[in-house]
Amino acid sequence: MTALRVRAEQWGEWTVLRVVGELDLATSPTVRQRVHDAVADGQRRLVLDLSEVLFCDSSGVGVLVGARRLMRSCAGELRLILPARGAEDGSHVNRVLAALGVRRLFDCHPDLASAVGDANAPLSA
Repeated sequence: MTALRVRAEQWGEWTVLRVVGELDLATSPTVRQRVHDAVADGQRRLVLDLSEVLFCDSSGVGVLVGARRLMRSCAGELRLILPARGAEDGSHVNRVLAALGVRRLFDCHPDLASAVGDANAPLSA
């Protein structure tokens, strides 16, 4: 079974979901549910930290596109953390999104400070 962990943190007005592991057919429903839960809780500014995602297939890309659509439908903002290097030999998700030609659809940042726009410590972990 594929391992995936999602941890939520609040950074000011931003909800950060840190995704660790593999984002594929078996695990993508977990990320989808966490995004939906955040929106249901009234969160409208969401960061998906994908810097520790080691693998992403089309199911994972579908979840990211769906998250973008959901956030836009509720006048929210979605940002992705996709470092040029990370998760061992570079951001796998970054390469997959670029290869599919959909990276341009997302507001991508190299790190958390850039994504949330400040260096405030998390409000809760």
